[in-house]
Amino acid sequence: MWYVVQAGDTLFKIAQKFGVTVPQLTVANQLTGTTINIGQRLFIPVYTSRVIVHTVRPGDTLYQLARQYGTLVESIMIRNDLTSTTLNVGQRLVIPQYTEAIVTVNEANIRSGPGENYEVITTMVRTARLPVTGITPQWLKIRLYNENPGWIARRITSLGVHDGSKPIMGILGFYTLEEGPALPGSFRSFAENPEYLSQTGLFMYRFNREDPGIIEKFGTFTDEEVRTLIAIGHRNNVMMLPVIHNLLYRPGGQAAGREVARRLVTDPDTRQRAIAGIIRLIEQFNFDGVNIDIEDVFQEDSRDLSTFYVELGRALTQRGFFFSASIPSRIRDEPFNPFSDPFDYKVIGAAVDQFVVMLYNEHGWPGSPPGPAVSAGWMNRVLGYTMTKMPKEKIFAAISVFGFDFNLTTGRNLYVSYAAAMNLARRYNAGIVFDEGQLTPYFRYTDGEGNRHEVWFENETSITAKIRLAWQHGIGGVALWRLGMEDPATWVRIGREIVVKKL
Repeated sequence: MWYVVQAGDTLFKIAQKFGVTVPQLTVANQLTGTTINIGQRLFIPVYTSRVIVHTVRPGDTLYQLARQYGTLVESIMIRNDLTSTTLNVGQRLVIPQYTEAIVTVNEANIRSGPGENYEVITTMVRTARLPVTGITPQWLKIRLYNENPGWIARRITSLGVHDGSKPIMGILGFYTLEEGPALPGSFRSFAENPEYLSQTGLFMYRFNREDPGIIEKFGTFTDEEVRTLIAIGHRNNVMMLPVIHNLLYRPGGQAAGREVARRLVTDPDTRQRAIAGIIRLIEQFNFDGVNIDIEDVFQEDSRDLSTFYVELGRALTQRGFFFSASIPSRIRDEPFNPFSDPFDYKVIGAAVDQFVVMLYNEHGWPGSPPGPAVSAGWMNRVLGYTMTKMPKEKIFAAISVFGFDFNLTTGRNLYVSYAAAMNLARRYNAGIVFDEGQLTPYFRYTDGEGNRHEVWFENETSITAKIRLAWQHGIGGVALWRLGMEDPATWVRIGREIVVKKL
C-alpha cells in the first residue's frame, strides 16, 4: 500500500503506524537516508487483503450487487454457498473477483451460442482456462484469447470462483529462440505450462536495419513453426503476440538501434509503412495483436516516438487488435537515465492496451555493482511512478527469471539462467541466502583463479514474491523475461498460489 507523508511524519512514526520497521521502509523505497518530505509517496511493505466483504443493506439484491462489483449472480451464490437469491439485512457476502472455467476433457468445442446447434468457432484442450462472463444451468459464456466471446458446455469444465485471497494476475511470458548452449530456447517451458500464461510474446521479429518500414525475422525459423506456436497458445486460450524490436544489430549494437529508431519514427512515410507491415504480420499468422519493444532512442526523437505509438494504437484499435508495448523503467519526469528518458509514459500509456514496464536491469549492466536484476525497492519506485501516468490495470511489471554472476575481482558480469546459477552453487559448495528486503536470493564463491564472485538470481520463491508484490500494487499483471531460463518449480508454485487471469 502507498502512504503520502504528512507534516510531522518521520520514518519511525510511519513504521510504528503500520507495524513495520524503519529498515523495511528504507529498503522498500530505496531510501539512502532518513529524510522524508511532505507529499512524498512511500510504499508500505505490509500485506493488505484484497478480499471484498459486503454487508447486506436494505434494498440490496444479488443482481444489484453483481452489477456493483462487476461479477455474476451465480458466482456470488457459489462462493457464499447460497441456495436462494433471498438476502437478509446484515448478512455478510464475500464478493468474487474472477470466475473461470477449466476444461476437463481432451478437446472441448467453443461455440458461438449456448447450444449444440451453434457453430464451433474454436477448440480448447484439457486444462485450458477460460474467463467466465455468463452462467446458465448448462452453458458458460466465456472470453477467448482474441477477446471475443464464446460458449462452452458446463459439464466439460470445472468452475473456479476466486475472491482475491490469492493474487489474481495476468502473466505474459516472453518467448525466444536458443541464445547459445547455456541459454536454451523457450519452447519446452511454453509448451508445458500454457495454462499459467495469459499471453506469450514471440521475440522473433525486428525492424529492418536498412529500411525500418520493413518487418524482418529475428533468428532462423520457418513460418510453419510460428503457426505451430500460435496454435498451441490458442488451444490453451493464450493471447499470442509477435514482439517487434530494434535490438541486437550486428555490428553496431545500441548505436545501430538508435539509428533504426530515428529512421522509423521521424519519417511519416516510414511510420505508416511499418504500421502496415505490423498489421500484415498479425493477419498473416492470426496473431491477436503486437508487442512493440523499442529500447534505444535519441532523446531528441522523443516526440516522434510518441507519435508512432499513437498512430499505431489508432490503427490497431480500428482493426480490433491488442496493443502491448515494452517500455524501459523511469522513476520521475525529470531526466533520469538516457535509456528511458525519451519515453513519455503518459502519452504512450494512453495509446496502448498494455504497458509492460521493464524493471530489469537494475543491476547487471556493464560496470554495475552486484545486486538483483529487479529488487523489491526498485519495483516499488518504478510502479509508483508509472501508476501516476495511466490506469494501473494497464500496467504489467516485467520481472526477470534470470540472474547475474558478478565477478567482483575483474568487474565483469555474466548473464545466467537459474540452472547455471544452481550449477555454480553446487560446484563451489556455496550457501544460498534469501534477501527478504530485496526479495531475491544470492550466494558468494571464489573461483579456481581466486576471483571473488557474487551471484544474484531468481527462484520459485522470489518470482512468486514479486507477483504478490505486483498484486499489492493493484496492477494488471507481470511479464517474465524469459521462458526457459526460470526455476522449473516456479510453475508448480504459481499453480498453487496464484490465480492466472486470462486477458
